[in-house]
Amino acid sequence: MATRIRLQRHGKKDSAFYHVVVADGRAPRDGAFIQKLGTYNPNTNPATINIDFEQTLAWIQKGATPTDTCRAILSYKGVMMKKHLLDGVKKGAHTEEQAEAKFQKWIGDKEGKVVSKKDRLAKESSDAKVSKLKAESAVKDAKAAKIAAKNTPEAPAAAEETTTENTAENTEAPSTDETTA
Repeated sequence: MATRIRLQRHGKKDSAFYHVVVADGRAPRDGAFIQKLGTYNPNTNPATINIDFEQTLAWIQKGATPTDTCRAILSYKGVMMKKHLLDGVKKGAHTEEQAEAKFQKWIGDKEGKVVSKKDRLAKESSDAKVSKLKAESAVKDAKAAKIAAKNTPEAPAAAEETTTENTAENTEAPSTDETTA
């Protein structure tokens, strides 16, 4: 029996969610499986991957072959790297301590990359919110200025008319006083 490590689809129509399973190669995609190894959610950024590392490594060492997508997922989580290092120990290329040190260094680098991506995405999101807020306030200010411009011309015209009437009355008043005096 050829065992495969593959994805089993779950979730809604446009938001797929996958289980990573070990199944017989002849079983249907969403059919019977031997063991569930973890989950994969591609809807988040970065994708959420939860895998039982030890069980997956044990199945890989027993000869289970992953599909192309599962191979990429397992490589991302370090299962394939660990298998490679353990195979090197079996062949005598390096010791188990050296292999563990290389693996821990690789894991540290990988976590650093993931954290930096999450930080970059959070910063971009906050920058987008700030720019959106600035754009909204600019539109609000433009509308307020337009309304103020629409209402303002009527008030100064009325004020100018009253000041011209007052000056005209003031000039007429002394002339009438001079004629009577």
